[in-house]
Amino acid sequence: MIDTQKITQIAERNLQGTDMFVVGCTCSPANEIELTIDSDSSVAIDACVTLSRAIEAELDRDEEDFSLTVMSAGIGSELRTLRQYRKLVGSSVEVLLASGLKILARLDAVDDKGITLSYEEKQSVEGKKRKQLVKVERTYPFEEIRATREWLDFK
Repeated sequence: MIDTQKITQIAERNLQGTDMFVVGCTCSPANEIELTIDSDSSVAIDACVTLSRAIEAELDRDEEDFSLTVMSAGIGSELRTLRQYRKLVGSSVEVLLASGLKILARLDAVDDKGITLSYEEKQSVEGKKRKQLVKVERTYPFEEIRATREWLDFK
C-alpha cells in the first residue's frame, strides 16, 4: 500500500508558492489514492491536472500500481483544516455539534481552540409572553464540533 504521507509531502512541495494547500489524502487497499486540495481563492481543473502529473512523475508504477485522483474540496464538503475555517470567516456555515444539534450561523472568528458563531435564537425575554429572537454570539471548541460545512442560501 502506498504511503499517504509521501503523497502529501510531494503535493505540498509542488504547491509551495501558490495559495493552494492539501486538505487530505486517502488510499484504499487497492491503491486508489484520493488527494483533496483547496485554495484561498479557487482551484482550477488545470491545477489538479498539473499536480496529478507532478505526483505521478515522482512515483514508480513498476514498484506499485496505483490510481491517483486529485480533486478540490467542493462547496458543501466538510471543513478539515484550520486554513479552510479561516477562509470562511464572515460567511454562513452549518455546524453539527457532537450533541447532535445543528446550527446555521455566521462564522465570526477562528483560533487554534475553536470557532465563534453568531446567530439568532429564541429566548425568553422579561416582560414578554412569547419567546423572542435574540442575536447570540457563542464560542465552540473543536472538541464539541462533529462537522462544519459552508452554507449557501439560494433564496
